[in-house]
Amino acid sequence: MANHLNLREFQQNLSDRMLASSGDAQKISTLGVIIAGQNWLVNMADISEVLPVQERVAVPMAKIWVSGVANVRGSLYCVADIAAYLGLGKVSGAAENRMLLVAGRYAFNAALLVDKVSGLRDARNWRNEQEKYRDEQDAIWHKLDIGNLLAQADFLQIGA
Repeated sequence: MANHLNLREFQQNLSDRMLASSGDAQKISTLGVIIAGQNWLVNMADISEVLPVQERVAVPMAKIWVSGVANVRGSLYCVADIAAYLGLGKVSGAAENRMLLVAGRYAFNAALLVDKVSGLRDARNWRNEQEKYRDEQDAIWHKLDIGNLLAQADFLQIGA
């Protein structure tokens, strides 16, 4: 286990190197994800980690969008299928599915299940059309506001 790689350290190191090479923190402030075939942007400050989908334990009598509870390094996280929560279907179940851990500053042990992470995005020059953006290729990107999501009473009440 001498070669054990800490994922959090790896992500921080990668982020630091990208910042150093670009010299511009704004370029990597948003993460692109795919939810139910749609493009979404998530503020990097709102998530602490991106992980492959962990084994989950079902939660009896929970809402349909609650995918279960996952143990991440000894801490329990309620895993929300964000596509199901938004009424867009369900996560695909493919190997590229990922869990986005909500940043510790929110004091919620929540993880958002998404279909795929599509990488860092620089949306500064994209056309802002109310609650969505259009990129250079005219693709639509929705904004996933984690703070707003965590303030919704329906999201906080997982019982069916």
